[in-house]
Amino acid sequence: MDQETSSFARFTRVYKKDEIIFCEHEPGETFYLIQAGKVRLVKNTGEFERTIDILNPPEMFGEMAILENSPRTATAIAIDKVTVLEFNTQNFEILMNSNPQIAFRLLRIFSKRIYDSKRRFVILTLPDLQSKVAYVFLIFDETHTNIDKSGQSREFQTTVDEIAQWAGISVAQTRETLAGFETQHRIEIYPNRIVVKNINDFSRLVNSRRNQL
Repeated sequence: MDQETSSFARFTRVYKKDEIIFCEHEPGETFYLIQAGKVRLVKNTGEFERTIDILNPPEMFGEMAILENSPRTATAIAIDKVTVLEFNTQNFEILMNSNPQIAFRLLRIFSKRIYDSKRRFVILTLPDLQSKVAYVFLIFDETHTNIDKSGQSREFQTTVDEIAQWAGISVAQTRETLAGFETQHRIEIYPNRIVVKNINDFSRLVNSRRNQL
């Protein structure tokens, strides 16, 4: 991605940790390609803000406001120091015409975004904290390609904060839920990693709760 986007270095923007990149409901005139760092997308549900996605390089965000000429549907916040390429309607056309590789990648990102939205919808509809957190591990198992999947055990490089962001619940609720799983000997918790002893156990848990709906 670095070689593909080197000619667009003049569009680089840097955001500090916890800095708001754009706010929900404001006009959307730009979209972004992440070069470094993580971005959290949150949506105001009335009573509180709910995390709807966590994005990593080389993912894209803010594109629907450009394509649909509509206000932002979520707030984007830098989780850590974030470097992005910022594009508007005019230079978006330059990007698409001058770099077919990036154009193809954008199409793949559109497809992934639709699929991720479906996963977020599942989390929103799950009835309890255990199934929400368990489903986050199922998402990790599906999307993390650098883990050993030869058996039923899984080791994820993650933190309580990250799981809370994915599940759309508080850190305290996440920590309590994980502690319950640990007491049940379903997981082992370490400072920067969590071992799920049987990923199929979490799949059965989520499916049983979904069937109850």
